[in-house]
Amino acid sequence: MYINITDSETADNKGSSNGLVHYLDKENRADKEKQPELWFNQERSNIASFDAMQALDNNVAKLMKTDAKFFLINISPSQKEIAFLKEKYGEQGAKEHLKAYAIKIMDEYALNFKRPGINSAKDLLWFGKLENHRYYNQKDPEVKQGLKKRGERKSGEQVHIQVIVSRKDITNKIKLSPMNKSRGRNAEHSQKIGQFDRSAFKQSGETVFDKQFDFDRGLDETFRYANAKKKGSLEERLAIHAEKQHRETTQKIRPAQKQQHAKAVKNYPKAQETANYLKIVVTKPSQDIAPSITRKKKKRKAHEQQQDQGLSL
Repeated sequence: MYINITDSETADNKGSSNGLVHYLDKENRADKEKQPELWFNQERSNIASFDAMQALDNNVAKLMKTDAKFFLINISPSQKEIAFLKEKYGEQGAKEHLKAYAIKIMDEYALNFKRPGINSAKDLLWFGKLENHRYYNQKDPEVKQGLKKRGERKSGEQVHIQVIVSRKDITNKIKLSPMNKSRGRNAEHSQKIGQFDRSAFKQSGETVFDKQFDFDRGLDETFRYANAKKKGSLEERLAIHAEKQHRETTQKIRPAQKQQHAKAVKNYPKAQETANYLKIVVTKPSQDIAPSITRKKKKRKAHEQQQDQGLSL
């Protein structure tokens, strides 16, 4: 799961949001025959572009011309994660579940500020937009090498969500900036000016996805692993490497243990017979088994009586 926060993807975020809203509507303009993808938040899923833009532009009380007015959050699941959602919910169902996931991400965004009164997505002014494709731009290596053209669609699973969130909270009173790394001179000062841990936010997004969809994530697919390799200390990199080796060893041992167990059962007829008997006892109702056991006991008792009579003679 890739989650990133930027000032804006195409335009300055110190003015109107009109340019960004227009840009994120590009798929609706490109394919007018399809049902347009509308904006959504925690309350509605059918918000028109003009309404989203107007709400954002009117939520700028006491912000200076040089202040950021909004931020863009890019929520991009990996191709493996998208394929997993589609297999589990179907193509349209995967998109709806991804939108529901985005709402939970905005809950995490709000909580990350650690500000009184900012506890969930409901305390924010934000609008999300689902996009089905990604496009090459001038920064991509394929474009620089002449292999692809700018604006050409990228292949593979590319469904993702873009969220525009206002700098001010829903009451238009509290300033919230995810770009503020300041921890302040002390805890009280830090709480007053606000703070935002982007690494913790990215990690929470991954954790929410895995928990919400019961997704089994490999260690090398985690943010913790990528962050340790890129920014971690030597000790952190060694620790994550050791953890990876341990997981790989464990995964190799488990299949071997299963094979050994199967071989042991096969080589010992008594063990096989016992296993089959237990399987019957567990899977069949007791009333079906009881008569069979009773008949066997009667036959065994009759056989023993015949032997006793023979010995007495």
